[in-house]
Amino acid sequence: MAEVLTNTDRRQLFTLLSPAYLWLLVAIFLPLSAMLFFSFLDRMPGAGATWSLTLGNYHEFFTNPTYLILLRKSLYLALGVTAICVLIGFPCALVLAKSIRGRAREALFLLVILPFWSNSLVRIFSWAIVLRGNGVLERGLSSILPFDIQLNLMFTTSAVVIGLVHSYLPYVILTSYLALQAIDDDLIDAARTMGASRLTILRRLLLPLAAPGLIAGAVLVFVPVMGSFMEPRILGGRLGTYYGTVIEDQFVAVYNWPLGAALSFVLLAVVLLILALASPALKRART
Repeated sequence: MAEVLTNTDRRQLFTLLSPAYLWLLVAIFLPLSAMLFFSFLDRMPGAGATWSLTLGNYHEFFTNPTYLILLRKSLYLALGVTAICVLIGFPCALVLAKSIRGRAREALFLLVILPFWSNSLVRIFSWAIVLRGNGVLERGLSSILPFDIQLNLMFTTSAVVIGLVHSYLPYVILTSYLALQAIDDDLIDAARTMGASRLTILRRLLLPLAAPGLIAGAVLVFVPVMGSFMEPRILGGRLGTYYGTVIEDQFVAVYNWPLGAALSFVLLAVVLLILALASPALKRART
């Protein structure tokens, strides 16, 4: 039977949850409400400036094909980076969770979370040093191989993808690792005694049971990559113009906060729509 909460229990529960609700209100809902208000203004409020409510900012998005093109470009980038992170991250998490023990696991786990210990700008500029022409990567390969290598990956889409994968790959590894750690080793041993091959164990046992962690990691990668702007701007150069960089320009360079806010809420709506459309498949993957 369901346990009935008394008034005292409800007060205690409210007291325990109130700091979290207060934090959500101050850190999330209030800023979002302010941005939503800005998105309906025709100009930035200021000293002596008159403003009015309008739908012109959203009309600008739907009538200017550039924004739709950049939004589609950012969507493709997010899908590609997410797919690469999943393909690399899940095997790494599987090795960490089921194949390595002791201090070797601790050392590898430390390497996984190492990017979180440095500033994102430091990581991006480090990749710029590595990927530029006559950089660390080219010199290293040229010293090993008997012929000169000229990659010059800087200011290309590949450089943007490399920087984003490096930044967000740990999310997939960590969430998948936690899900795989929760799988009892006795289940794997039982499957082996029944004659299941490694591929069958991976496909019929590990992947279904670890799907919630893998999906959580994929979402943690997809959502921020859709609006990323630092990696594309620094590593992509002229080719690094994406939807996120346009939003940043509206706030920082053009100082058109109403249009930037409207573009931000369009991006938020698109991400929520994609997640809503994918939710039936995600629920089936969890079951």
